[in-house]
Amino acid sequence: MDKLNYSDDLAANIPSQTATISSARFTVETVLSLRYWTPNLLSCRTSRDPNFRFTPGHYARLGLQSKKDNVIWRPFSVVSSKVDGYLEFIATLIPNGEFSDPLSNIREGDTIQVDKASYGFMTIDGFAPGKDLWLLATGTGLGPFLSILRDAITWNAFENIVLVHSVRYAVELAYRDEIQAIIQDHLLETLPARLRYIPVVTREFLPDMSPARIPQLIEDGRLEIAANLKFDLKRSRIMVCGNPEIIRELRGLFTARGFQTNRRAAPGQLAFENYWLNKP
Repeated sequence: MDKLNYSDDLAANIPSQTATISSARFTVETVLSLRYWTPNLLSCRTSRDPNFRFTPGHYARLGLQSKKDNVIWRPFSVVSSKVDGYLEFIATLIPNGEFSDPLSNIREGDTIQVDKASYGFMTIDGFAPGKDLWLLATGTGLGPFLSILRDAITWNAFENIVLVHSVRYAVELAYRDEIQAIIQDHLLETLPARLRYIPVVTREFLPDMSPARIPQLIEDGRLEIAANLKFDLKRSRIMVCGNPEIIRELRGLFTARGFQTNRRAAPGQLAFENYWLNKP
């Protein structure tokens, strides 16, 4: 199936993935560049309509022509900054995926449709006040966190930021250079927050990190040791973006510790985004 990103709360309100969207609701953008991290993992950069607005953490719906001559729509979190003149997305190509097939054939200069609206509740303004921001991602769930980290509002809102990116193999650790650049840029500034980047590889050995999944690293305390920071109900605000299993496990783990999920009328300490789609 195509692994894509949208909010649990919004999923029921998203139109059919093959629905026809009025041209008044989308713009036609040009593919500016493609970057393949692995044969099945790529980032796509497109032009951006000057009127397109989003909050870091939001996703946009992209449309591509299928072999059946209809437009397939899928939601992708925005990787780029809200002030960039382009849009960037990261995707996993799934064999025979309805959206993956046309996406795998796309080239620079081709066009792609972008819904004029952005969506999502996984934004830092939904939290109760806190000091430490934890960003926990698996795979391409890293995407929205890069946009969040590229926003000065994030750095002014927290004292400490921890980015944890879990993948199966080290080659899948996308954007490592960009993350290091973000860290270096902010070391030279006077913004209060500092970022700790913790890559996690589950099927290979990395120095200073035993192969393990994020829930295991939290339960046995290794993640707190690596970050030199504790999960604290009063200070910690936690965002999770990844596959359904990691969402389910971490929701249960943190809820058992007293953390509560953000609600529209009741800000909490947790925000989740499911990186999945129930249709191939």
